[in-house]
Amino acid sequence: MKKIGLFLFTVFFLLSCSDNDINNNNPYLPNYSFAFDVNMSLPLYSSLLYPSNGIIYNGQGVKGVIVFNTGSGYVAYDAACPNQAPTSCTAMKIEGINAVCSCDETQYSLFTGLGNKQYPLKQYRVEQNGTVLRVYN
Repeated sequence: MKKIGLFLFTVFFLLSCSDNDINNNNPYLPNYSFAFDVNMSLPLYSSLLYPSNGIIYNGQGVKGVIVFNTGSGYVAYDAACPNQAPTSCTAMKIEGINAVCSCDETQYSLFTGLGNKQYPLKQYRVEQNGTVLRVYN
């Protein structure tokens, strides 16, 4: 009986493990592999040291990557409109705590990635090491 209990516990434990619960399944946006570092001690990125500030890092992802300080951590999203084909829109812009799509003016919260459309912002992983952020997919 102890062997069955140990087996069931092991199976449950292994199935509950996950390295990150980010789901990037979006039919409009392809999955590109990338990794880059943002050094917040540089003047260009120093605004990220303060809550509710974000930057767009160009040249990565589909249309660039939005990096945002939520006050309790950092999040990163693709700057492409998540509910449009990438060729039909330019990169999103940051307006306060929202990202705004250039095609239809849809607003997405940079705290949650949610808007009022079918797909949320495409989220990427962020690791912080001192004043350096590692953003990757």
